[in-house]
Amino acid sequence: MPRENVNDLVAFLAVARERSFTRAAARIGVTQSALSHTIRQLEARLGIRLLTRTTRAVIPTEAGERLLEGIGPHFDEIEAQIDALSALRDKPAGTIRINAPDHAIKHLLWPKLRTFLPRYPDIKVELVLDNGLADIVTERYDAGVRMGYHLAKDMISARIGPDFCMAVVGAPSYFAGRSEPLHPKDLVGHSCINFRLLTGGGLYVWEFEEEGREIKVRVDGQLIFSNIFDLLDAALDGFGLGYIPEDIILPYVADGRLVRVLQPFSPYWEGYHLYYPSRRQSSPAFITLVEALRHRF
Repeated sequence: MPRENVNDLVAFLAVARERSFTRAAARIGVTQSALSHTIRQLEARLGIRLLTRTTRAVIPTEAGERLLEGIGPHFDEIEAQIDALSALRDKPAGTIRINAPDHAIKHLLWPKLRTFLPRYPDIKVELVLDNGLADIVTERYDAGVRMGYHLAKDMISARIGPDFCMAVVGAPSYFAGRSEPLHPKDLVGHSCINFRLLTGGGLYVWEFEEEGREIKVRVDGQLIFSNIFDLLDAALDGFGLGYIPEDIILPYVADGRLVRVLQPFSPYWEGYHLYYPSRRQSSPAFITLVEALRHRF
């Protein structure tokens, strides 16, 4: 097969999987216009449309889906075999793409990567912020980060963080003239700052526990965020109660900028795990990174 045909198929796979010319172009390192031209040439050569372009997304046609399912696994296997060659190098090398929530990136991944990366200059790490539950196989990530109870059974995982709990907090200015909630059901009478999970689109339900019984509360308020640190800023500014990981809010509670409530109802959950499909086990760079991120009890 001519080399240009292979390059065209790689371009098609990127667009079909990313569902976006912009993201696909950034991923394979070409301009968007060049990528669009490549796809048009491929479609003209094959004599069939592979992609349907809309104002919001790029969707494979029936022929495009068939091509994607037919050649995608073969290109994945080639990529895996090339990655495996790094075992013959003196130092681990390669690019590792990780999908993770903002809290895990800032409080777990980055503190460890800060010391890991200088020791392994041939390993590149791409951290993609995602507070939802993306399918890392479909989206072609090497690994993802989730709390323990969200892990899929067919994934391999490594614990990378301690157990933690969520805390309900508000600024002193918010509580001026308001009574503090004494039970989760009291949140109905308060202005709460919601958190939207982008993957599923729903609002995060606040979870509590009383005498071993789970309590879930759907709260309401003026604000909704999809980034936990934006939510924290709004809580600090007195716009409502926030439901935020405990390790984030402790310094603000200590210096009086936030007041914590409902602490007796806040259960601890199994901490974050790095999870990945088994095919990634063959990469020395990936194995080295997993060991560096692993939580030590």
